Amino acid sequence: MTDPDTYERRSPLHASQSAHRSARWWLAATVGAVVLFLATAPPGHAEESNPNNYTCLGHLSAGHAELGSDETQVQYTFLCNGPITGYQVQSQVPVTGIQSPPTATDLQSKPLNDSFSCSGDIPGFAANCVGGTKAPDEWITGQFGTKLCAEPRVDALLTVTYAYLEKGAIVQAISGPFELGRPQGCPASAFSGASRLNQTARAVSKHHRAKKRHKKATGRKARHRSR
Repeated sequence: MTDPDTYERRSPLHASQSAHRSARWWLAATVGAVVLFLATAPPGHAEESNPNNYTCLGHLSAGHAELGSDETQVQYTFLCNGPITGYQVQSQVPVTGIQSPPTATDLQSKPLNDSFSCSGDIPGFAANCVGGTKAPDEWITGQFGTKLCAEPRVDALLTVTYAYLEKGAIVQAISGPFELGRPQGCPASAFSGASRLNQTARAVSKHHRAKKRHKKATGRKARHRSR
């Protein structure tokens, strides 16, 4: 990893928000909490010179039963190569519950004090989380309620945000979406090996190939009529 001290010192911000608010509400909540967070949190660094270009990786797996709930839990785990102050895990199937708070650990699985608070419309399609990590490569683990292996199987995307002070102004960056994929450990099905982003790419490619074939066929017919 590149030494983070080679980048400009940035103070991360912490905010709270309710689910499915507009980007304006997210920014307003961040501004409202900046004084408190800067007073209690040490300065942070962005691992990347541009936090809009973070790289994140993660996966889904079976979650753990929650006290007082009989819902099936899906666990997500991810890390990014820079500190973050918020993220969204987006499902394409309804989410029936959201665990809060997620946990943060280092690469040796040692628990960290960094934390997030999550919320979302229930039922809905996303878990929206705000908080903060102080360094890159921190594992974030949380879970939400939805079906695990039944098709259509959950196939989640991740988007992360980073808010910081730069020359006295609040700047917000966003990276993603990143593919968390379908849950690990489920039986193979006709959809195994596919993912939301790959499916979209294949659909676009298939559409363009079909247009090219149609254009070629139309051209051949036109040449045939002109003879």
